[in-house]
This record gives sequence, C-alpha cells and structure tokens, in this order.
Amino acid sequence: MKKQGFTLIELMVVIVIMGILAAVAVPKLFGMIAKSKASEVPTAAGTWINMMEAYGSENYTVGDWGQIGYTAPGTKSNSAKYTSNEFEYTGGVSGTKGTWQAKALHKLDDCAANKTWNLEATVASATQANAGEVHTTAGSTMEAKCLALTPAFNKLVK
Repeated sequence: MKKQGFTLIELMVVIVIMGILAAVAVPKLFGMIAKSKASEVPTAAGTWINMMEAYGSENYTVGDWGQIGYTAPGTKSNSAKYTSNEFEYTGGVSGTKGTWQAKALHKLDDCAANKTWNLEATVASATQANAGEVHTTAGSTMEAKCLALTPAFNKLVK
C-alpha cells in the first residue's frame, strides 16, 4: 500500500515560510495604503497653485478660493473648508497672501493625525517689474515622515 500526503515537517516548513513572508509584506502593505490615501494632497495643492497663478497673472493680487474658482476634494462645509475621508482642506486670503492647507484627519502610517501640509502664495503687484508673478512657499512645520508620504508636494513650490 502506497501512502500519499505531506509529512509534518514539510507542512511546518511551509507555515514558517508563509509567516516570514507575512511579517515582511504586511508593514509594506500598510505603508502603501497610507501613501495612496495621501496622494490626493499634491494633486489638490497643484490645482490650487495653477488656479492661483492664472488669477494672479490677470489681477496682480491673490484671490480666495471662490475668486480663483478652486474646489478642494471632499464635501464643502463652508466657503473655504472641505472634508474628504482623510483630509480637511482650508484656505483663503490673509492680507497679501493666499493660503491653502490640508490637515490629516487620521494617522497615516508614521504620520500622526492633525499634521498639516501648508502652502502660501504671494503675487507681485502691478507696479513691480515681475507683475503678476506668483511665488509659492510650503509650510515649514511638516515632519519628514509625513512628507515621505507625499514626495511630490515639495516639488510644487516655486
């Protein structure tokens, strides 16, 4: 009579290999999920910058979200506050600066909740040599582990 099947040792080896693969793959998976959730930030910021540049070059001043025609991702709460599943977007005009901010509503991998991605835009006035030129700067409070989720964010500023 011929016996068929796996020995206990063979099954144990397979289980150990699967455990090692799971131990390596699961943290990578959660990192990828956090990156995919944070990927809306550079897209939303880039759209705001483009619209601010168009408005600034025509009007030689910054405009609020309604003036430039910007709509952030998510559901509108008031004139310049939108909430998506992962972020709260706010912005407007403060003096001669246009502002844009995305605040994480939940922890994203190593980036804690309530961390913000900030942008400020200034426009050269009509009396300046570079009239209508928009200069954008990023907020300085962002931690490296949060910026790692959105590597394209820093490349947006001019």
